[in-house]
Amino acid sequence: MDFSAIIKKPKRFAQYYSRGLLILFSILGLILSACQPSGLAAPAAQDVSVGIIPTSTSLVEETPTVASTPLPQRPTYSPGELVDYQAQSGDTLIALAARFNTTVTEILKANSFIPSSATTMPPGMPIQIPIYYRPFWGPQYQIMPDSLFINGPAQVAFDTSAFLRNQPGWLNGYVEYAFGGNRTGAQIVDYVALNFSVSPRVLLMLLEYQAGALTQPVKPEVLGSYVLGKVDYRYRGVYLQLVWAANLLNDGYYRYRAGSLVEFEHLDGRIERTDPWQNAATVSLQYYFSRLLDGEAYLRTVSHDGVALIYRNAFGDPWQADEAHLPGSLVQPELLLPFEPGLSWALTGGPHTAFGTGAPFAALDFAPGAMTSGCTPTDEWATAVAAGVVARSEEGTVILDLDGDGDERTGWVIFYFHIGTQGRIPAGSMVQAGDPLGHPSCEGGRTTGTHVHIARKYNGEWILAEGVLAFNLEGWIAHNGSQAYQGYLTRGGRTVTASTSSDADSQLQSER
Repeated sequence: MDFSAIIKKPKRFAQYYSRGLLILFSILGLILSACQPSGLAAPAAQDVSVGIIPTSTSLVEETPTVASTPLPQRPTYSPGELVDYQAQSGDTLIALAARFNTTVTEILKANSFIPSSATTMPPGMPIQIPIYYRPFWGPQYQIMPDSLFINGPAQVAFDTSAFLRNQPGWLNGYVEYAFGGNRTGAQIVDYVALNFSVSPRVLLMLLEYQAGALTQPVKPEVLGSYVLGKVDYRYRGVYLQLVWAANLLNDGYYRYRAGSLVEFEHLDGRIERTDPWQNAATVSLQYYFSRLLDGEAYLRTVSHDGVALIYRNAFGDPWQADEAHLPGSLVQPELLLPFEPGLSWALTGGPHTAFGTGAPFAALDFAPGAMTSGCTPTDEWATAVAAGVVARSEEGTVILDLDGDGDERTGWVIFYFHIGTQGRIPAGSMVQAGDPLGHPSCEGGRTTGTHVHIARKYNGEWILAEGVLAFNLEGWIAHNGSQAYQGYLTRGGRTVTASTSSDADSQLQSER
C-alpha cells in the first residue's frame, strides 16, 4: 500500500523543558555495580577547568541547592484510549505495540490504512495508537534523533581528526596502544564508531561530558584509566572504555528498537518505564546513564541542558540536521546463502550479536558441514550473498557494500566476520552474487570453531535478524531462539536449528 498520500512532513518533537540557568554537570566517575570489582573506594571529587559549559568531576554527588526542571507528567489514560503519534524512523508495529502496552491487532484496527504486512513505518506518518497506561514513565525530552546516533549517512562528511585538531582538550594529541599499535584519539574513536556503527560524534560527546576530552587540556586525574566510569581492569584506557560504552549504547538502542526494552531498573532500585513517544537514540542514552547515575544527577544528564547541550555546542542542533535514515516500507534485497551451491553447510549460530555482546541480535553463523570442531583450516569459500563492492577487507573482516559506493555507512551492507587472511578478497573488488570472498576461519575474534559470521546494515543501522525485516537467505527466514545463538531458520515446512556440533538438523544447502 502507498502511504505517501497521508504522510505529513516530520516535525521536531516538542521540547518539554523550559530554558533556564545553566547547571553544573557531574562528570561521571567511579560507580560500582554488581558485575564490577568489589572493595574499591570512589575517589574524591575534584574541580576542573571550564569547557564548553561549566563542568566538574564531582562523580554523582548532587548540589542540594540546584534542582533540574520539573518533569511534566503524562495523563492517566483510560484503557485503550486512542492517542496521537507521529511515526519515527525505524518504527515497527511490533515495537510500537510493546511501547504503548497494546497489540499490533489493536493498532491495525485503529489505523485501517496500514497493511498487516507493513515493515518500517514512514517517518512523519500520523497514527492513532490505543494506549494502556503504565506508571513510572521516564523523561519525555528527546536528546537526539536516531539518524545522528548511528554511524550512517549523517557522518559521511565528518572528519574526526580535523575536528579534534581544532579542540584544546586532552584528546587532541592523545596516543594510546590499541588494536595492535599506537593510535591517536581520533583513530580510536573512528575505529570504535566503525565497528559498532555508533556515531563518532556521540562517542566524542560522551568523552567531553564525562571527561572534558574536547575542552580540558589535561585529563582529570580523578578519572584515572576509567574515563567513562566503567571501573573494571578489562576496560582500562580510552579505547576499551569506548568499546564498553558503544556496546552498552547498542544494547539499549536495539532492544528498544525490537520492543524488548520498555523498562529498566536504576542503581537505587527505581523502575523507569520508557516514555512511549521516545526514540531509540534517546532511550539508549537514558539506559547508558542509568548504569552510572541516579536521582538528580541522572535527570540533569538526560535533560535539555545535560549531555544534549554538549552535543549542541560542539556540533550544532541535531534536530536541524535530522534526515530519516530508515525509510518507510523498507525491504531487504534478495540474498543468497553465503556459501557455494551443492555444498552442505551447518547453521552453527542462530541470531546473536552483530558486534560485541548483547543486542543487536543481527547475525547468523555458518560453517562447512564437514568441519570438525575447533579452528581447522578449510578450502571451502564464503561467498557474496549479492553483487556489490568490497568496502573493507582487514583482519577477519570483509564488508560487502551492495549500493556500490564503497561507503559502509550508506545503503545495504553485509558484514562478514571470521574471514581468513589467506585468500581474502581485497578492498575495492567488484563482485557478483556467489563470488568467493575468503575462507571461514577463527580470525578476528573469540570463537570456538571455524565459521563465517554475517550480519546486515542499512544506512549504518544494524538490521535485526528476526522481525518484519527478518534475514532472508534464499527463502530461509531467521528466528530467535530462547537465547543468543540458539535460533533457527525456516523455509516452507522445514526447520534448520543452530548447532555448534553441525548435526543433521543444522545442515542446509544452497540450491541456486
